[in-house]
Amino acid sequence: MTGVMKLACLVLACMIVAGPMTANAALSCGTVNGNLAGCIGYLTQGAALTQGCCNGVTNLKNIARTTPDRQQACRCLQSAARAVGRGLNTGRAAGLPSACKVNIPYKISTSTNCNTVR
Repeated sequence: MTGVMKLACLVLACMIVAGPMTANAALSCGTVNGNLAGCIGYLTQGAALTQGCCNGVTNLKNIARTTPDRQQACRCLQSAARAVGRGLNTGRAAGLPSACKVNIPYKISTSTNCNTVR
């Protein structure tokens, strides 16, 4: 349980630090992280995929309607993934949209070039 609290604090810190990076996009890292908060157990602890997580993934796809918003969401996801570090199951992160039956135009990965996301 303390690991989950540490992770939640880390995500909150990322939201605070990355928030100012959203000057050209209406979508904030706080919004991205908030929508995916229900996925933390799935992505870091091997917990079961929940409907709440998939609802967040779907909601995030629906609110990231413009190219700048999708690029910003990509950057926010990368920032959060880097902050979690080795605790993140990168395979589950990359497969999250598919697992939730949501199609997004890029791979969730720290190696994705977010500038090419359309």
